[in-house]
Amino acid sequence: MTGSEMSRDNHADALLVPREMEITMRGIDTQVRRNRRRIFKEVANLAYYSENLIDDVEALPYQIVDYDESEYESIYRERSIVRERIRLAMGLSLRPENRPVHLTQGLEESNIAEKYYEPPLMQVIPSACNACPENCYQVTDRCMGCVAHPCREVCPRGAISMKNGKSVIDQEKCIKCGKCKSVCPYDAISHQVRPCAGACGVNAIKNDPKGRAVIDNDLCVACGQCMVSCPFGAIADKSQIFQLIRAMQSGQKIIAQVAPAFAGQFGPDVTPDMLKTALKELGFYDVYETALGADLGAIAEAKHYAEEVAAGRLPFSLTSCCPSWSVLAKKFFPETIDKISNALTPMVATARIIKKDHPDAKVVFIGPCASKKLEASRRTIRSDVDFVITFEELTGIFEARGILLHEIQAMDQLQGATGAGRGYGVAGGVASAIEECVREYYPDIDVNIEHAESLAECKKILMLAKAGKKNGCLIEGMACPGGCVAGAGTNIAIPVAARAVAAFKESADKKIPDMD
Repeated sequence: MTGSEMSRDNHADALLVPREMEITMRGIDTQVRRNRRRIFKEVANLAYYSENLIDDVEALPYQIVDYDESEYESIYRERSIVRERIRLAMGLSLRPENRPVHLTQGLEESNIAEKYYEPPLMQVIPSACNACPENCYQVTDRCMGCVAHPCREVCPRGAISMKNGKSVIDQEKCIKCGKCKSVCPYDAISHQVRPCAGACGVNAIKNDPKGRAVIDNDLCVACGQCMVSCPFGAIADKSQIFQLIRAMQSGQKIIAQVAPAFAGQFGPDVTPDMLKTALKELGFYDVYETALGADLGAIAEAKHYAEEVAAGRLPFSLTSCCPSWSVLAKKFFPETIDKISNALTPMVATARIIKKDHPDAKVVFIGPCASKKLEASRRTIRSDVDFVITFEELTGIFEARGILLHEIQAMDQLQGATGAGRGYGVAGGVASAIEECVREYYPDIDVNIEHAESLAECKKILMLAKAGKKNGCLIEGMACPGGCVAGAGTNIAIPVAARAVAAFKESADKKIPDMD
C-alpha cells in the first residue's frame, strides 16, 4: 500500500468516530488550569525579569513544585512534567525520551523578538499521560448480582459471566457494543473512553507502545479540544508569549487585535474599554477589534453567496473563518475545497487594516483559539500576523506584570465594529451575520443558512453537502462546540461567555456593516 493510500485510509477511519464527548470541565478552575496559568505567568516573568535566563529556567521547576505538596506520587515525575510544560510555553518542542537533551537546549534560538515555535503545535507530554483506557466497558461495584442477568443475556459474544454473585466482563471477548450497559437496571456498567480521544472529532489520538496518547498530526486539525479535555493536563500547545514580550521590550510598535469572544473572559466587571486600557498599560501601542475584519468578511461572504450559490455557479458555499473547520474540509473532503469562501478570515482582514494604518507595526492576535497559531504561520499570512496568543496566555502575562484588570480605570474606547462582526464569537453568529447582510443588500435572493458546531457535526454536514443534500446553502462550520467562546484558550464557562458576547454585540452602534 502506498503512503497516499494509507493516508486516505486513515482519513476514512477518522470519519467513523462517534460524536465528541460532552466536555464537562470547561469553566471550572481546576488544578490543571491553574498549573497552565502558573507556567504562562512564570515564563512571562522570565522574559520580563530574568538576568540569567538559562539558570533561571533550570531553577523554575523547583520553585513551582513544592517538595511537600506534590500532586503526584513522585515529586520527580511532577518536576519532569513541569520542565516539559516550560519548554512548550517557550515555543520549544518536548524532549525525546530515548536520548539526553538538556532542558534549555534550543533556548537561545527562541530568545528572539519574532514569532517562533517548532512544529508540531499540539503535543502530548508522555510523563503526564495516564494511559487511560481507550474504549472499555467495566462492571462497577453497583452491580447487584440480579437473578435476571440481562447484561449476560444480551451479550452477543458471551463475554459476561457471573463470579462471586457479580457480573464480570472478559475484555478479550468484549466487542464494545454497549448492549450490556444499555440493559443494566442499576446502571452498574461503565463505559470508559479516553477523554482526549472522546473529545477529538477526527480520531487523531493514537497510542504509543506503552498505551499513552500520541497525536497523529496527519489527522489533527489543531482545535485543541483534546487539550482542554485531558484531566491530567498531559496535552499542551506551544506558546509565543516569551517572544512577544521580547518584541515589546525591543521598542517596536506592537498593536493588538482582540477576537470578539474576549467579552467576559477577564472578569464579569472588566469592560471592553478597561481591557483596551490594560493592554496599553501592558505596552501595546493600540488595540483593534477583530470584529472589524469580521464585518468585512460578512459583506464578502454575502456577495459570494449571492453571486455564486444563488446564481447557480456553486452548489453550496462554506465559511472560512474557523481554521480547524477549513482544514477539516480540505483534509477529509477535498472535493469541497473550491466551495470554501475565499474571503479573508477576520484575523487576517483586521491585520491588514492595522498594517495599512501602521506599516511599521507588528500585529498580535489575541483570541480563544489554538488553531489560529497555525493559520498565522501559513506562508501567505506570516507577514500579516506576527504573533498569536490566547486569552489564557494573556492572563498569565497580566499576572506577571501585576496588572489587576478589575481595578483598571478605562481611559480608552474599544469601538468601530458592528453587531454582526461581534456576533462571530458564538456558533451560528457567522451564519447570522451573513444572512443579515444578504437580506439587506440582496433582498431579491432567498438565503438558506446552515451551521454546524463541533467537528463531529461539521463532518456530518459536509457528508450531506457532498451527497447533494445541502445545495443552495451557505454552511458555517465551527470546530469547537459552542463556537469561538469554547476555544481551547478561553478562561470562562461557555454559557457565561456566550451571554457576554451577546451583550457586547447588542452594545454596537450599528447592526450590520455598510457595503462600501
